[in-house]
Amino acid sequence: MRVTQMMLSNNTLRHMSNSYQKLGNIQDQLATGKKITRASQDPVVAMNGMRYRSQVTEVEQFKRNLSETYNWMDTADAALDEVTLTLQRIRELTVQASNDSYEETQRENIRKEVTQLREHLVALANTRANNKFIFNGTDTITPPVDGDAMKNAYDTARVTGVVELPEGAVSANDQQVQFELLKGVNIAVNINPKNVFSEQFFTDIIELERTLSDPNSTAEDISAFIDRVGDNIDHVVNERAELGARLNRVEMVENRIMEQEVIAKRIMSNNEDADMEKVIIDLVSQESVHRAALSAGARIIQPTLMDFLR
Repeated sequence: MRVTQMMLSNNTLRHMSNSYQKLGNIQDQLATGKKITRASQDPVVAMNGMRYRSQVTEVEQFKRNLSETYNWMDTADAALDEVTLTLQRIRELTVQASNDSYEETQRENIRKEVTQLREHLVALANTRANNKFIFNGTDTITPPVDGDAMKNAYDTARVTGVVELPEGAVSANDQQVQFELLKGVNIAVNINPKNVFSEQFFTDIIELERTLSDPNSTAEDISAFIDRVGDNIDHVVNERAELGARLNRVEMVENRIMEQEVIAKRIMSNNEDADMEKVIIDLVSQESVHRAALSAGARIIQPTLMDFLR
């Protein structure tokens, strides 16, 4: 086969173009730190990369859910702790007032403190986390307890002697608020408010206030509330213990999420990150090859028709 000058020139230009392309790919790897910048360069790496990135994104979302879970649970636990302390103080005051030596004025002073403690319990029942009411089930935009209704119920009870909470004064929503912390793993982050802030819970306290303000009440009448307040304390402690058990599980899930994040990022890095040491070596080698190709091409392309006619 006859090899012409045109064939030599075309082949030289084609090889030089390929050399430029290889040099450009290596420079892209050096600049981006990735094996490829376009899916066409390696479809397998591109497809695996999309799958691995989806796993990393999923883990990051689980981490955000985990943060929100801790916010709900820690806030609820702190509120329940305060509820327990408040009820214990009410029980102490009830024990004091059940003494026959206490006069009407002294019992009235105790009643005033109990009223303040009851209002504090209403505020605790309406605790918010991230501007959401955490003790009202899935209805997180409505306060679960109506403080004004409680006050009106007490005022009415002082006149009629009967404690009756109006409808809607205490929410009955006990639906669980669940967050997905792992794929297919949903954990309830709220407590059952019916087990703590029930109608009976506030009725007991209002009846205690009414009894303390009644001059005809005896020490036996008041002491009957000691056990009732104690029962409410037990309900709060039990619900807090159940919340603590779920919190322990969340901590174990957190460890698993952290492990999954490390694994997912390592796999993604192995799939798409370039070996920088190898890239630098390849760049130096390709530059040397390219310079040699340019030098040889300059000698091949340089001759013209006038060079052959000399």
